[in-house]
Amino acid sequence: MDGSEAAATTSPEAGDNSPPSHVYLVDGSGFIFRAFHALPPMTRDDGTPINAVYGFCNMLMKLIDSTDADRIAIIFDAARATFRNDIYEAYKANRDEPPEELRPQFEIVREAARAFGLPAIQLEGFEADDLIATFARQGVEAGADVTIVSSDKDLMQLVTDKVSMMDPMKMIDIGPDQVMEKFGVPPSKVVDVQALAGDSVDNVPGVPGIGVKTAALLINEYGDLETLLERAEEIKQPKRRQNLIEFAEQARISRRLVELDAAAPVTQTIDDFRVKAPDPETLLGFLKDQTFRSILAKVEARLADDGRIETPAPIETPTAEKDYALVQSLDALEAWVREATTQGYVAVDTETTSLDAQRAKLVGISLATAPGRACYIPLAHRAPGPKGELDLGDTAKDMPEQIPMQAALDCLRPMLEDTSVLKIGQNLKYDMAVLQRYGISLGPFDDTMLLSYVLDAGRNNHGMDELADRHLGMQTIKFKDVVGKGKDQIGFDEVALEVACDYAAEDADITLRLHQALKPRLASERMAFMYEAVERPLAPVLAKMEATGVLIDKGVLAGLSKDFGARMVTLEVDIQKLAGREFNVGSPKQLGEILFDEMSLSGGKKGKNGAWGTDSGV
Repeated sequence: MDGSEAAATTSPEAGDNSPPSHVYLVDGSGFIFRAFHALPPMTRDDGTPINAVYGFCNMLMKLIDSTDADRIAIIFDAARATFRNDIYEAYKANRDEPPEELRPQFEIVREAARAFGLPAIQLEGFEADDLIATFARQGVEAGADVTIVSSDKDLMQLVTDKVSMMDPMKMIDIGPDQVMEKFGVPPSKVVDVQALAGDSVDNVPGVPGIGVKTAALLINEYGDLETLLERAEEIKQPKRRQNLIEFAEQARISRRLVELDAAAPVTQTIDDFRVKAPDPETLLGFLKDQTFRSILAKVEARLADDGRIETPAPIETPTAEKDYALVQSLDALEAWVREATTQGYVAVDTETTSLDAQRAKLVGISLATAPGRACYIPLAHRAPGPKGELDLGDTAKDMPEQIPMQAALDCLRPMLEDTSVLKIGQNLKYDMAVLQRYGISLGPFDDTMLLSYVLDAGRNNHGMDELADRHLGMQTIKFKDVVGKGKDQIGFDEVALEVACDYAAEDADITLRLHQALKPRLASERMAFMYEAVERPLAPVLAKMEATGVLIDKGVLAGLSKDFGARMVTLEVDIQKLAGREFNVGSPKQLGEILFDEMSLSGGKKGKNGAWGTDSGV
């Protein structure tokens, strides 16, 4: 899409000629990648991946709710090749192609922006960062405050008293103080530091042997890059002096690569970005097409409150009777506890960080009081963030909205321990062991896995997914679809609350339905005694045995430790003999110098900090 199309979709409403007061510029390209890697895989009904789109729409919702902006634009990269490739052909040449699952989401994210009534801006030959710099300049010249919605370090050079940044995943602000903390220099000097340090991700060469900390020290001492290069012969360290002299032109090229162009030839102005209400039909149609049911429900409710649409009809889902709630206040939790206590039974399921009940940390609890009626109570979710991202936040601020752990457990404990309330679970031995570690003795109980084992002992699998398909004809949300798999897998405590609610509440719901399907069969198939007298009483006994564990001989372990320690000393002596001198074998830096500088072994590779790599991949 070119600029003229973007401007046409967001032309100012008639009669609105007010000057801008607060401009928000969203780094759409940067956010797509963060959302893709932070959220578990998600697909539409037709199989199209949509996890980055889902994260993008959630971010827009939060942004619209929390901002006072009167101008908003979403800025994207148009293509990988830009004017910087004319300056330095190898710029960004070492970047991998986007993951296959991400590629179809680029255009859908642009559709999402337009559906929310926001312009999607890009310009051939320029990066999104250049357009952001250009529109930020326009905003400041018009007297407005500017907020750049991104955590990209390359944009920090733009920060001033009028231009700030906001991390869209953590919703935290980045100002001059945070930039100073990150780079060791004020925002106006960031490009000089980056020019010296280079950037291995973008293939900006920089000066060999100089990292961010050293670059900051040099820039603070000499004032700017050009002055430093002109006075490089004054540098006391021989190797550093030599590199600054030898690679001076490379440093100048690097500065041209990292400095953003605040005069990109855009056809729009910030007046084209006036905030206006989205077209209800377009927005709702888009959300329905993407099967974003939780976001759709929120948008419909807001549009109905504003009188822009009629009160929405129930959302069509594969099982239309589902009514799942995300419980984030103590009042709401108390209502669920009262309901369970009054009726005398409830399905219970826990979400944790591990399959090992003795090490697992409690993340949340789900309850179901009737078929299709369930809730999820998040207790220890945290904001996700890809490794390597700038972290400027306060942990407490980053936590999603949820009831404090102890307050929630104190509310739940009387009901979970009430002998007049039957607790129903699937493989409840695990949940009992987890809750016991948090001071809750669960009981009395029924276990749908044990019921299935007793009633259908000849079948091989008694897991919930298989039981739901076998007895209810229902396909459940799979755990891997929520947290991902392999190297991309995240912890359940990193799963977005809306996604976690759909998964966890369904577990409790399915468990309750299975109980209603299986429990009556005990009497008719004459298996009540086996279940009531043998299998069910055994579960808490096994849980206690697993919690108690087994005794170990500490003396034997101490002997093994002593033996291994002696072997390590012998190996270190042998290594130092081969090296021809003593050195700290545990120091990667010293080991790298021995292997590749002194012994001249092949296959060595230096990292960005100039040190030899010595990890297992070398």
